[in-house]
Amino acid sequence: MRWLLSMGLVFACFQQAVAVERIAVEALFSNKAMVQIDGKRRLLKLDQPSPEGVVLISANSREAVIEVNGERQVYTLGSHVSSSFSQPELATAKIWRNRAGHYTTVGSINGRTVDFMVDTGASAVALHAVEAQRLGIPYRLEGQRMLVNTANGRAPAYRITLDRVQVGDISLQQVDGFVIDSEDAALSKTLLGMSFLNRVRMEDQGSVLLLHKKF
Repeated sequence: MRWLLSMGLVFACFQQAVAVERIAVEALFSNKAMVQIDGKRRLLKLDQPSPEGVVLISANSREAVIEVNGERQVYTLGSHVSSSFSQPELATAKIWRNRAGHYTTVGSINGRTVDFMVDTGASAVALHAVEAQRLGIPYRLEGQRMLVNTANGRAPAYRITLDRVQVGDISLQQVDGFVIDSEDAALSKTLLGMSFLNRVRMEDQGSVLLLHKKF
């Protein structure tokens, strides 16, 4: 009898898992998402499955990561998936090694073009004050004053948060960075540091560095 009861529970859970046919995102909040699941409105909260087995993994005002049947997808406001919940192709970026042996690429900060050099030794995205001024970043007004170590020694800098950093198809929001405010520490290229790289998966193939967005 216990075995039959257990099998019945498993069968009921299986029926529930395959029942979801459509999810539509109506509103996004910090750690919450208002969605419609097969026409029923649900307020999803972190790690609290809906009656249909849909789980909110993360959410902010721009996007949410939602899990259905063990598979995760990134949703933006108004997006929906019908019938199939196959894992979408994840965003990637290819960065080629230059003649000097450095990985360099063109990307953007806050929507404006920037020349990046990959630097796993930099704790955050680092740019010179001249570049920050070109990008319109109010680092002296909004940043936190600090000192950083550079090839030329210690230099004054400002800790900031960049709204959006993009390389290839990978776009990340709220990325830590710092602006070096010293002529002696001028950077020829903006450093793509670990505040960005820690949020992607890196695959070094020798002549090219592949970046994959985690989800």
